[in-house]
Amino acid sequence: MAEYINIKGTNRQVLSSDPSNPTLGQIWYNTTSNTLKGRALQSSSWATGGTMSRTRRSFGYAGTQTAALAAAGGYPAFATTEEYNGSSWTNANNMSASLFDLAGAGLQTSAAIWGGDTNATYEYDGTNWTTGGNLGIAVRNSAGFGVQTSAVSAGGQSPGNPYTNATEEYNGSSWTGGGNLSQQRSRLMGAGTLTAGLATGGGTDEGLLPNTEEYNGTSWTAGGNLNTARKESGSSTGVQTAAIVFGGVAPGNSALTELYNGTSFANDAAMGTARSYLRGMGSATAGLAGGGYITGITGVTEEYTGTTEATVTIDPV
Repeated sequence: MAEYINIKGTNRQVLSSDPSNPTLGQIWYNTTSNTLKGRALQSSSWATGGTMSRTRRSFGYAGTQTAALAAAGGYPAFATTEEYNGSSWTNANNMSASLFDLAGAGLQTSAAIWGGDTNATYEYDGTNWTTGGNLGIAVRNSAGFGVQTSAVSAGGQSPGNPYTNATEEYNGSSWTGGGNLSQQRSRLMGAGTLTAGLATGGGTDEGLLPNTEEYNGTSWTAGGNLNTARKESGSSTGVQTAAIVFGGVAPGNSALTELYNGTSFANDAAMGTARSYLRGMGSATAGLAGGGYITGITGVTEEYTGTTEATVTIDPV
């Protein structure tokens, strides 16, 4: 008589150690640990990181989850800078100006920070700050993304409070005009590169916006809207086809996270602490949220891990 396994199924692997490169869905029995294991998808999640050495909001930002930069910010503004190494923040050299409502782009060792209701740009090399080229217009709360030598500033507000749809591109020494956003707005979020950028959310005097636009280095086109309209969120420096937006004013403090796949946003794991006026760094698989406002300015830091493959124990014996 035929056995069931010969009709429906396969033999389970019996191994003395976990395979070095298991495939998704693979299952095996580990005779050393006496456990049934498999390769599965782990859901995305947020975890508490090291608290900032100084509470701050609306600061300049750059870098990755394990090598991030937070520059100036606060309310009132200050000039202090700190760096994150994946577990803790340490103080670094101060900026030459005390500013907030900043945007930024690049890495911890090669960052560009700009705005704060000025047209000034500041460059950081991992140790020292120098003055870069001036923006064409003074701005605050623009969306910033890219790298130090190929950065984008989009939207925001100029002194006197006028909203703008202007886009400017930075080459590491000077800014030039790019294609305008289709909608004037401020306190929006950005991610991506100069030739594959993303700007989403924000607001005007009329209220919060869910609108998303994608940039190709020349012009903006409509993308998929946020599920929840918001402003002053954090956004990762993920790519145009894989970016996250988290927290913000929606209209109260939000913990919501949304993941963009290049076409649409999907709700994802919520942050542990609802807050606004925070800043985001990293990628859509390894993001970082720092600072912001809860009932006061905070230094709370959270680390995001996107959905990933992992070896899991199915049935310990």
